[in-house]
Amino acid sequence: MINILKDLVSFNTIKDKQNKEIMDYIENYLCKYNFKVERLDKCLIAYNSSKPSIGFIGHTDTVDYESWNGEPFVLQEIDNKLIGLGACDMKGGISAILYTISKIDLNKNKLALYFTYDEEISFKGINTIKDMIIPDNIIIGEPTNNIPIYGTKGLLELHIDIYGTKCHSSTPNKGKSAIKECIKFINELETYYDKYIKKDIVEDFEIPYTTMNIGLIKGGESVNSVPGKCYITIDFRLVKTTHINKIISKVKSILKNYDSNLVVFDKFEPKINKNDISFLEDISCKKETKCYLTEGSVIDKNVIILGPGPDTSHQKNEYILKESLYKTVELYTKIIEYYNNDN
Repeated sequence: MINILKDLVSFNTIKDKQNKEIMDYIENYLCKYNFKVERLDKCLIAYNSSKPSIGFIGHTDTVDYESWNGEPFVLQEIDNKLIGLGACDMKGGISAILYTISKIDLNKNKLALYFTYDEEISFKGINTIKDMIIPDNIIIGEPTNNIPIYGTKGLLELHIDIYGTKCHSSTPNKGKSAIKECIKFINELETYYDKYIKKDIVEDFEIPYTTMNIGLIKGGESVNSVPGKCYITIDFRLVKTTHINKIISKVKSILKNYDSNLVVFDKFEPKINKNDISFLEDISCKKETKCYLTEGSVIDKNVIILGPGPDTSHQKNEYILKESLYKTVELYTKIIEYYNNDN
């Protein structure tokens, strides 16, 4: 299995640079085990039955790196650590999936595998194949340190321009400050959020309410000018699907009092797997939720996020532990057998 991870890390898939090469590698590997393989755009779909009982999803792209001790595309094994670009996020999970296939009885176990691209930037890959995903139950091999993640928050991202009237700072009465207008808007929105959104509690999540974050404010040109434009971004991490339309509607209502432009940049519903997955807790540990998004946020399936760890995603010299990688294979094997025993 370490050799599989070594091979996967060797491909430079920053922004999918060697997408074809890594997908060719995966296809050649799977064909040895008589999987039927299809390519759609830059994605790869493989299955050994027309009615798979369980599916696995893995993205092949990685983020870029700023600095690295050694060569990022050469897997290093140091003190039980497997270090390499993408070793954690998420070529470790993919290597566990591939290795598991070589160890199970494929005559008894029916499964589908989905390998995607462009997860790190825009989810283009999973959006390309989301309607082709067959099994109702999906495992996503993102790094969780072998903890089953059964839920993730949703996302609403808003980009807003608020306009004023630019003039010289010595005669501010002749203009209107876009920054001041923006501050007024934020105060109105925060009042609404505290009263009507934050009070909704969903106990599944560690932070059990929808959060709001003003991530960026950019306005003005110089100290001696009244700013004519202010740009802001707002990020909501959602515990309820109903919050999406509630927030958008309220923002539009507030903005009627401002010269402004609103762009709903992204929106994803929260995902909670309501299935009984106690068997997973029995073989690993207590299930958890996370506030981030995964490709599971895009698909209408029962999703569990489960992979090796620790989670060192997007860090310098990212790594996973060898023992965690082998534990992932053990868990994947038991999950496949569970879903193929009509439970």
